[in-house]
Amino acid sequence: MMSRNRGLVLINTGDGKGKTTAALGMLLRAWGHDMKVIMLQFIKSSTANFGEHRAARRIGIEIVTRGAGFIHQGNNAEKNKQLSLELWDIAAAKISSGDYHMVVLDELTYPLRYGWLSVDRVIDVIRQRPPGVHVVITGRLAPRELIDLADMVVEMKDIKHHLQAGIKAQPGIEF
Repeated sequence: MMSRNRGLVLINTGDGKGKTTAALGMLLRAWGHDMKVIMLQFIKSSTANFGEHRAARRIGIEIVTRGAGFIHQGNNAEKNKQLSLELWDIAAAKISSGDYHMVVLDELTYPLRYGWLSVDRVIDVIRQRPPGVHVVITGRLAPRELIDLADMVVEMKDIKHHLQAGIKAQPGIEF
């Protein structure tokens, strides 16, 4: 059996809801074990102030968000590309520093899918990270190369969702 101190690569992907929420649960659990943690959010608006942002500020968990909102919310592609590249540079430095026990790359699959970031570049940083650094990746349509690299991949799938019944997104549930 391998050491408990080995950093893992964990992916939450799929079309279902809960990928970010599950990653936040891991982040909070690691923080509860006195591990240094950080979440970097791609695509999501840089002005986002969701429940997780408010809670993180209160307890001292670092969340860095760089984005202009999801592509379907307007023509934000060029701005999102620029912000994704900026955030990846920050993420690569955080992963490589060894200062963090867990680095969550929320919605990283979008910049990869759109070709803004190179999958090979991301994999190189992950492979070269210091021992003991866990990397959690979220987002739909995770690339096969990342799935192959990962130690655990969870595919989220909606069986039933209240949004399908016309019930609006709820504070504390979706945001």
